Amino acid sequence: MGAFDPLITYEKGTYIETDTGNKVSRKAVVTGAQNIILGGKSVIQTGAILRGDLQRAQAGHHVVISMGRYCLVGEGTVIRPPGKMYKGAFTFYPVKISDFVHIGPNCIVEAAQIGGGVEIGEGSIIFSSVSGSSAKGVMIRGKFVIIKDLAVIRPGTVIPEATVVPSMSIWEGNPGRIVGTLPETYQDTVEARCKSIYQRFRAVTST
Repeated sequence: MGAFDPLITYEKGTYIETDTGNKVSRKAVVTGAQNIILGGKSVIQTGAILRGDLQRAQAGHHVVISMGRYCLVGEGTVIRPPGKMYKGAFTFYPVKISDFVHIGPNCIVEAAQIGGGVEIGEGSIIFSSVSGSSAKGVMIRGKFVIIKDLAVIRPGTVIPEATVVPSMSIWEGNPGRIVGTLPETYQDTVEARCKSIYQRFRAVTST
């Protein structure tokens, strides 16, 4: 997070930069874009999938995925809304992701809420209909999982359905359990890290 941290480069033209500074890979799949809100200065990397097309059955416009500022969605990660039966019909519910959230590559996220300053490691799965274990890391099983502000989910973790992950906690194991607490300085650390990643994520011209 210092001045000498290496740049994270991508070939110029392979990402689209929005008016609010979001950088979205042209090889990301964003469906139902009209139902997705990106707060600004977030990065959606190559192969990521955002399923804004999975919306409530009721007529009208509904925000499906809302994401705050300085978020990172890693390569190959899927974000989709949780769903369940309601009054005899299957319906989807929105996903809310706050500021300074770092989601590693190859994750599947189907939680109801992810608070600010949350880190989710590579290969994490926040998904109720998957059984077994993730090939590379965390598994958070269960729709409508709520992760409060300032939490870390370590690799290899399995968090059951409808779990509420409290603030300032570190989770690990199968089933997931609290194994530690975060230092009081963690908020400053994670915010600085997310800002650093965004600032170092720069286009280069191929030669």
